[in-house]
Amino acid sequence: MEQPVTVVSGLPRSGTSLMMQMLAAGGLPILSDSLRPPDEDNPRGYFELEAVKNTSKDPSWLRDAPGKAVKVIHLLLRDLPAGHSYQVIFMRRPIDEVLRSQKAMIRRLGTPASSLPDARLAEIFTRQVENVRQWLDAAPRFRVLDVEFHECFREPLATADRINAFLGGTLNSQAMASAVEPVLHRQR
Repeated sequence: MEQPVTVVSGLPRSGTSLMMQMLAAGGLPILSDSLRPPDEDNPRGYFELEAVKNTSKDPSWLRDAPGKAVKVIHLLLRDLPAGHSYQVIFMRRPIDEVLRSQKAMIRRLGTPASSLPDARLAEIFTRQVENVRQWLDAAPRFRVLDVEFHECFREPLATADRINAFLGGTLNSQAMASAVEPVLHRQR
């Protein structure tokens, strides 16, 4: 039987890059093209695969995905086709921190910010996450583990152990925990 695809997902700026770092440190191969280089917002890199954005039209990248981890933003999870099984690590971070982190990144990049008030953005993101989680829970090809962003910093080894158990217990939990650097937890 084919190995599952490990998917790291959540809202943008919810800790998905941190989780990819932890998985890579623990020994799980990752799918990343390194097109988006490290920067001030993610000094260790983004661990993204550009092809994921076009999965609905071209899912061919999935041929190389079983047994590996890939980052898929929450809104693109529905594009993952049948024919594979997926184990999803869904990152959770308080919405106010997500919004602060997104704003800080937008300022640094000099790109236009949303004209919506924070309360409205928070409502939209919260509803999106709720809808995606309900959909995942109803889709038999997905197994999901929710991981709180703060948990990674408060209890890195216990969090790594829990993730490792979810993924089958073959990773190095100590190395995963060592990948967590408190200095990288900024927008609190």
